[in-house]
Amino acid sequence: MATQRVVVGLSGGVDSAVSAWLLKQQGHEVVGIFMKNWEDDDDDEYCSSRQDFLDAASVADVIGIEIEHVNFAAEYKDRVFAEFLREYQAGRTPNPDVLCNAEIKFKAFLDHAMRLGAEKIATGHYARVRERGGRHELLKGLDPLKDQSYFLHRLTQAQLARTMFPVGELPKTEVRRIAAEIGLPNAKKKDSTGICFIGERPFRDFLNRYLSHAPGPIRDERGRRLGEHVGLSFYTLGQRQGLGIGGVKDRQAGRGGGEHAPWYVARKDLATNTLVVVQGHDHPLLRYRALVAEDASWVAGEPPAAGPLHAKTRYRQEDAPCGLSEPNANGFALQFPPEAPQWAVTPGQSAVLYDGEVCLGGGVIASATLA
Repeated sequence: MATQRVVVGLSGGVDSAVSAWLLKQQGHEVVGIFMKNWEDDDDDEYCSSRQDFLDAASVADVIGIEIEHVNFAAEYKDRVFAEFLREYQAGRTPNPDVLCNAEIKFKAFLDHAMRLGAEKIATGHYARVRERGGRHELLKGLDPLKDQSYFLHRLTQAQLARTMFPVGELPKTEVRRIAAEIGLPNAKKKDSTGICFIGERPFRDFLNRYLSHAPGPIRDERGRRLGEHVGLSFYTLGQRQGLGIGGVKDRQAGRGGGEHAPWYVARKDLATNTLVVVQGHDHPLLRYRALVAEDASWVAGEPPAAGPLHAKTRYRQEDAPCGLSEPNANGFALQFPPEAPQWAVTPGQSAVLYDGEVCLGGGVIASATLA
């Protein structure tokens, strides 16, 4: 493979660090960039960007590459955070990581890298790119526990043509092993789990500052009042924690749960400002047989043919068999088999389609039909 000038997004984490090292080993001219995407109240208690930059800089030092600190906070606020708040205010549950990849890491960062004379960019995502017949395919990462193609499904042909995912071929255990072997200072650093701009801070406390919230009733499926919610924006379908009704029992809880089964959010009724909850993980009001998605994005640049495929309606779930119908540039519909309905399909989340290991693209869930 010809050596190229590759700009690597160094986050301070182990995956991007090993990505940079692997590229250097392959003989590429590697430059690191640390992206700062959030500035408001960026304190060390929750948001670790200062420590992350120090980690990224020490990694660059060990590997022997230059690193540049770039501030994308303005773009992030305009393109990702504003949309995030709009979706929450409308009662939906967006996925900011999908938006961040589409708008920041593979747009603003890619543009910046090209200005630096890069031929390719690289990130520490667990995914792969394959060129076939003049087209670029987005493939799952080989480690099934770490595959991140779900978050990358909005990438275009032009973006994939310029992108490398060096750790996509490796299991996470191997990435950690390499990091320790070459003496990277962050070899044992734990993976970040927080949303990029929230970090590990309490989610509801954070949203409280930005969203208007009107308390209202929490009711069960028969309309009985069980408590009060703090504002519909703060809940998502399938949510179990933080409802504040743990001690309430449903005396007729034969549908999917017992007397002590936990409560789950099943519906948000914006018209009456009511949060509807049901008892038991397998309650019928949490099981869906179909969905409609909008704002579609197809990796190939055009929709796949209608027919049987697999889909994920949330990140950490098995691929579910489905039938794709009405695929077009704007959206699509999915039907799930009667024996395999999907759990808590949530408007605002992404429905992402797969043909085996190939990620075809996806869209934003607009509505769903109960099983």
